Amino acid sequence: MKKLILGMIGFSALLVSCGPKSTAVTGPKYTSSEQLAQGKTIFENSCNKCHALPNPEKHDDMGWIKTLSRMAPKAKLNEEQHQMVYDYLISVNKK
Repeated sequence: MKKLILGMIGFSALLVSCGPKSTAVTGPKYTSSEQLAQGKTIFENSCNKCHALPNPEKHDDMGWIKTLSRMAPKAKLNEEQHQMVYDYLISVNKK
């Protein structure tokens, strides 16, 4: 029984470690109105596929970093798209 439980724990750890990873955004990069508009479009089109769009004011800057690091791989965003969405969200966030 111990071997079965240890085997299941090991297999679970392997699956988690092989999951999609996203390069963490560390702060704003894009500031042009064109890039922020692209971030808004990506946000609206990618995030709305799976759930209602969250209010940009839902999180502060660090909260969006954590949320997007988790969600960007699920939305299949590349690093540039991930950054543009983050920059858009913090540009309209009043926190």
